Amino acid sequence: MKFSEVVDKVQGTVVVDNPEAEIASAYCGDLLSDVMGHCGDESVLITVQNHLNAIAVCSLAGIEAVLICHGRPVPDDMKAAAEREGVGIAVTALSQFAAAVALSSLVPAAK
Repeated sequence: MKFSEVVDKVQGTVVVDNPEAEIASAYCGDLLSDVMGHCGDESVLITVQNHLNAIAVCSLAGIEAVLICHGRPVPDDMKAAAEREGVGIAVTALSQFAAAVALSSLVPAAK
């Protein structure tokens, strides 16, 4: 699935586009060390973590995109890092649970 399909499904807004991203799974989490250990390549990370460290974790773990929940703003340094690293960012008003449920029919959960 493409990043744009993920964004549409959660009625989100693209902050940093990643049109080439192939999303194969989703992972919901805020503890970034847990994300690094369990979220796989070609995933979308569903989180409330709206800071630079989230992008660093994505780069290390091969995560293609981040979905920031509860409409939290994305700081400029996070946007710049995402653009540099090729990680898409979208924001949704949905909670993490609601976003995960919305995406559950489109992508499997990461193992």
